[in-house]
Amino acid sequence: MDSPSDSITPDSIVVTTDLTKRYGSFEALKQCNIDVRGGEIFGLLGPNGAGKTTLIRLLLGYLHVTSGSSKVVGFDPEQDSVAVRTRVAYLPGDARLPRHMRGRGLLEFFSQMHPSGDLARSLDVAERLELDLSRRVAFMSTGMRQKLALAVVFGPRTPLLILDEPTANLDPTVRGEVLKLVLAEREEGRTVMFSSHVLSEIEQTCDRVAFLRKGVLARKLVMEDLFQRHRLTALLSDSAEHGGTVESVDLRSEIPEELRSRVERYQISAPGPHGRVVCIDTAGDLAPTLAWIASLNLQHVRIEPLGLHSVYESVHLGRSETDSHWAADAEKVTDVVGAST
Repeated sequence: MDSPSDSITPDSIVVTTDLTKRYGSFEALKQCNIDVRGGEIFGLLGPNGAGKTTLIRLLLGYLHVTSGSSKVVGFDPEQDSVAVRTRVAYLPGDARLPRHMRGRGLLEFFSQMHPSGDLARSLDVAERLELDLSRRVAFMSTGMRQKLALAVVFGPRTPLLILDEPTANLDPTVRGEVLKLVLAEREEGRTVMFSSHVLSEIEQTCDRVAFLRKGVLARKLVMEDLFQRHRLTALLSDSAEHGGTVESVDLRSEIPEELRSRVERYQISAPGPHGRVVCIDTAGDLAPTLAWIASLNLQHVRIEPLGLHSVYESVHLGRSETDSHWAADAEKVTDVVGAST
């Protein structure tokens, strides 16, 4: 578990220290330590029940902490939740809007309610999302109500924007427009906390990510580091050297010393119908490892970004990250070989 002081910087806009929430014997959030820095997009990942919404509600002062503490835009939500909420715009995952109001009237109402409300900006967002504001909320579809809630939340010019599943119930085109809005907020210096189940959205927008699992902060990840990681799968053209064993072989000891900081995994599968499959995971710039890879006498080579999916599975399915997708990768290679023979 990370120390409470890990990576906290003077420009951290959200800081939690051993933040814990219990309901009786059930721990919804356990000793959570995160920092969110000014001007970044910070992603929260985890399945339903992982503790994401509990964390957000603690940060806004909607729930009382069991133990630990937090600071949001310089204020303790346990002591002054009103000061926090005047500096935060929040889209809940289950946003409920007054059904009797028309779209434009609702935007006017919320822009007047929030100290940083900006009706012109809310109207601009509604136009970008192609939302008909003349309808009453009661007669809007689920997707239209989500667009309206987004127009409400993007209006106030607060330092911090918290979005809980902002693209839920939206079609792919509108989802893309919402992600553009999120990225534009970062360009203007605004900080965004972004919770989503859609891994591709996190990859497209976030600077850093925190993974929650059963109320525990399981891992933090800098997205720039993730984009430098690759997985190579291939078929050994001559597996006689390792043909005496029926099990997979870990060959990390055979990685050249100068590449050991870059190659996280070098493994050969048990013999299959087309031979043995090699799996190599790399971190950092791929170029320095290419000459060594070329010397391994491989066939049907496949190189792809390791991606957020493998990290997500390692956290939430209890697999080691290096073992995630091993069988699937081997199957991809042997399928290609089978199709060509």
